[in-house]
Amino acid sequence: MSTHTAGPAPGPAPDPAPGRIPVMLPWLGEEEARAASEAVLSGWVAQGPRVAEFERAFAARVGAGHGIALSSCTTALHLALVTLGLEPGDEVVVPSLSFIATANAVRYVGARPVFADVEEATGNLTVATVDAVRTPRTRAVIVVHQGGVPADVHALRTACAGWALPLVEDAACAIGATVGGESVGRGALLAAWSFHPRKVITTGEGGMLTTDDARWAERLRRLREHGMNVSAAERHASSRPVAESYLEVGYNYRMTDIQAAVGLVQLGRLDAIVARRRALAARYAQLLGAVPGLRPVRDPGYGRSNFQSYWVLPAGDFPVGRDKLLAVLAEAGISARRGIMASHLEPAYEGHGAAPLPVTERISRDSLILPLFHTMTHAQQDRVVAVLREQAGA
Repeated sequence: MSTHTAGPAPGPAPDPAPGRIPVMLPWLGEEEARAASEAVLSGWVAQGPRVAEFERAFAARVGAGHGIALSSCTTALHLALVTLGLEPGDEVVVPSLSFIATANAVRYVGARPVFADVEEATGNLTVATVDAVRTPRTRAVIVVHQGGVPADVHALRTACAGWALPLVEDAACAIGATVGGESVGRGALLAAWSFHPRKVITTGEGGMLTTDDARWAERLRRLREHGMNVSAAERHASSRPVAESYLEVGYNYRMTDIQAAVGLVQLGRLDAIVARRRALAARYAQLLGAVPGLRPVRDPGYGRSNFQSYWVLPAGDFPVGRDKLLAVLAEAGISARRGIMASHLEPAYEGHGAAPLPVTERISRDSLILPLFHTMTHAQQDRVVAVLREQAGA
């Protein structure tokens, strides 16, 4: 049987190379292995009862009426836009400062992504940055809770309601983050989530779409399974032959029971994972306070981050450029990453056109993501900060 409650923490996973500090490690242990094994031994490995259980548990955790488990967050975004009826010629406002899947999902339905700038403090869209690029052809807005830092969705929901525009939340990185003391995703029209290994909890690959709309949830469950009017699990559970029909063109976007079994254990670890990440982020902030010219990511005034990514933004006069910093860290056995990409600058969007996005380009060009993972030690953090301190000349 799968379980919502995780037991004792597993020991630290081995570094990919001796002494090397990874930028991220998923927190996986024996309970996940047992849960996956039980799913395999049950004989039911495709989408089935464990997926349904994971959907219920995840929706309850984020305060949504319904959860629809999917193969990835990208497919969740795609189905969200299909549900909203987006068509060729429509425009959807999205941040360029996001993994490219956010913009790509808009193109999957034939619509045009319109890139908006973000605020520097959070890396997120604001009412003002959306308003600056919306047009009479705008049909929806996608806001990203970037790196686990929640966007001000209360302000955005109010503004979008006034503009008669649906707001989709790309919460790929945001499980465990809060706005106004409540989970990201609570009250969302549609929110898409990721369980990629770089995220706070993982199923290897996989995603979820949450909504409070029961009719949408029913249709979404059909769409993920080729548009069938009855699921494969329901057909196999029936004592009589069931002849399914296909009500519309759908997709193969299903999650497996093996993934869901792992996800249930991971969901039971969520509070411990977020608490540990926030403690490590607080310690980083304290240590980096002595490094001049580096601004670390922080909680916004209206919410709390899960610190899925811990990024720093060097000042313009910092002695060393971002790419040099990454190289120096790598030489010291520390894996860091460039900051969040600017999708409008990628070859896939060459010639697409965009309004000036100075903040997006500044963050993408200059920021870097530091190692942060559940089993990270203080000694490992000290090594990271020592390299930054040396490069700052502190």
